[in-house]
Amino acid sequence: MTDISGHTRVYAILADPVHHVLTPQHLNALMRRRGHDGVMVPVHVAAGDLATVVAGLKGIKSLGGFVVTVPHKTAIVALCDEVSRQAELVGAVNCIRRDAEGRVIGEILDGLGFVAGLRREGFDPKGRRVLLLGAGGAANAIAFALAEAGIANLSIANRTRAKSEDLARRLAQAFPALPVQLDDADPADHDIVVNSTSLGLAAGDPLPVDVSRLTNRQVVAEVIMQPPVTALLAAAEAKGCRVHYGLPMLECQLEMMADFMGMTP
Repeated sequence: MTDISGHTRVYAILADPVHHVLTPQHLNALMRRRGHDGVMVPVHVAAGDLATVVAGLKGIKSLGGFVVTVPHKTAIVALCDEVSRQAELVGAVNCIRRDAEGRVIGEILDGLGFVAGLRREGFDPKGRRVLLLGAGGAANAIAFALAEAGIANLSIANRTRAKSEDLARRLAQAFPALPVQLDDADPADHDIVVNSTSLGLAAGDPLPVDVSRLTNRQVVAEVIMQPPVTALLAAAEAKGCRVHYGLPMLECQLEMMADFMGMTP
């Protein structure tokens, strides 16, 4: 790490717990590569203290911004002075820039990072039929980013139907021309299958979809990064599918975070 001085821009990641975060390591390395004099540190913040901490961060003139992760992505929206259209649609924020006046501007980059990762690996979602597994925080961000990318059709399959219905309702308001189904979990009917659930993180997790229905014409994508090859991806490869790993989503999102928070030379 370069020497920290009075010129160094400071960044943070807020989480609870915080011991598992990898963003500081990645963004500190990215700042070094970009020649940016900055440092990111993990900050352990309980939910009940979030508003107090954010108020304090707004007063730090050398603060460039901060990243927000579990469990603060939803609660942080109300604490921002401004949020992007994407963040407003999703109802969550995971990256915040502090401007010269001390205002904090929020953005959600999970979905945008996922779509950018797909495109980087040669999978353009435009005009494709997509099956989205899950309707939680990551799924919400991915759904809106896919809609903006011009997909032809979206099917949402989630264990709790109420969450699927809520996501479909908000998508219909923002993208009324996009067909959204809640009762078509057959992967054979889709071009891209996206697992945005946590199934696959632990050994022995059940598969999130009926892999016997996968075909070699499809792309099967993960948001899980560890393990790199989940049981779903292994099964998809065995069926001849093109697979998309979770890491490109993180790599693209890190670049977006750095740009958004002004990590320039």
